[in-house]
Amino acid sequence: MPKQKTHKSAAKRFKITKKGKLLHRSHYLRHLRSKKSKRQIRRLKLLKQVKGNYKKKIKKMLGV
Repeated sequence: MPKQKTHKSAAKRFKITKKGKLLHRSHYLRHLRSKKSKRQIRRLKLLKQVKGNYKKKIKKMLGV
């Protein structure tokens, strides 16, 4: 049986913590930033936790 390969695009977008949580970067930060408040931009820079059914699929792609 061959080894399972890591899905490279998923590996670049997601990070796994020691406890097994999945983190991703926020969206809405690429453009049209001038109309967003500084507070909103600061909060969008933080990593967010993956929620819902996607968590299982992403972990499978990462080989965890």
